[in-house]
Amino acid sequence: MTFLSLGLSEPLLRAISERGYPAPAPVQELAIPAVLRGGDVWASAQTGSGKTAAFALPILEVLSAARRPRGRFVRALILVPTRELGAQVGEAIRSYGRFLKEPLKTLSLYGGVSINPQMLALGGGADVIVATPGRLLDLVARHAVSLSEVSVLVLDEADRLLDLGFQDELSRIIALLPPRRQSLLFSATFPPAVTALAEALLHDPVRIEAPAGPAGQPDILQRAIEVDPPRRTQLLRHLVQENGWAQALVFVATKYATEHVAEKLRYAGIPAAALHGGLSQGARTRALADFKASKVRVLLATDVAARGLDIARLPVVVNFDLPRSTADYTHRIGRTGRAGASGLAVSFISAGTHAHFRLIEKRHRLSLPREQIPGFEPAEIPGPPAGGVKGKRKSKKDKLREAAARNAQG
Repeated sequence: MTFLSLGLSEPLLRAISERGYPAPAPVQELAIPAVLRGGDVWASAQTGSGKTAAFALPILEVLSAARRPRGRFVRALILVPTRELGAQVGEAIRSYGRFLKEPLKTLSLYGGVSINPQMLALGGGADVIVATPGRLLDLVARHAVSLSEVSVLVLDEADRLLDLGFQDELSRIIALLPPRRQSLLFSATFPPAVTALAEALLHDPVRIEAPAGPAGQPDILQRAIEVDPPRRTQLLRHLVQENGWAQALVFVATKYATEHVAEKLRYAGIPAAALHGGLSQGARTRALADFKASKVRVLLATDVAARGLDIARLPVVVNFDLPRSTADYTHRIGRTGRAGASGLAVSFISAGTHAHFRLIEKRHRLSLPREQIPGFEPAEIPGPPAGGVKGKRKSKKDKLREAAARNAQG
């Protein structure tokens, strides 16, 4: 299968070639023809599977063949859960469409920055808007944009949109859209809330379940290392230096931890930066840009800030703190091993988190050996799995015999 056989025009094929895509990924091979046919699509697409191109390329193909209505209208609306993902998707769409005869106006709209430049940019409408729900509703309320002419709606990372509490915003946005439109839903996981949303939103959709990459499952080596919580920063520094990691994305639980650990690493001579929701959008953009440019070696991030990050050939992901949700484990480690590259995912496990990591393993059908790094062996020995270890718990008969012996001695 080639991109040419999928029905894409020469300007898009040229952009694809310049980006170095050798052949369509499975999700692209299945989704592009379905989107071009104009029907709704319900796609299960893992992180790193190439889903942005799967919906962006056919949308550009269709829009480039039709005229944009005059006024503050938008033709294609792509809703995303985070600012970073919005910026990345918008950048990708502009890159795919740069050789089109008539350039398509694509805007990324999200909070954390002044709304005034976005309102000015919306003058005359837009062909494609990539937006977070809250900022889009703010712009609608200010009459900066109308959604009445939207011909295609995309929910990108629908599971995360709901995880972050955007259910009400989604309902309000959908109510503003024309009833006759094409709707595309992409999600890595399908909890009940996402399934209910898909069933309410989509009409007779094409169902797509695509593996993560060109060769199926991503090539990610997963490791679980035991360490006491106070020594995790020292272990992280040791692993970065001893293994010569050029880049590492490290997930932590709190904003404070991103700053604290980054400061400790910088003190040890390792360029590090923090990425969390408390930073201004400018600071978040700079941290991410420095990391992509290899000016920063280690990026400490919270889940909210890092969801949807696309960093080319990221070699290592570290779970400094385990994710609260077992589903987020897949999203985190999926930052590496993308587009056919191999990757490494390391999780730090302590006595207090062993039970939670066993649950993660169970949900994802994993069984990882527990490692200990010389010099960082944990002082606390993890307890046995819930229910005890077979053969170690005293039986009822043993307890009765011991009680009888004590009575006899007394």
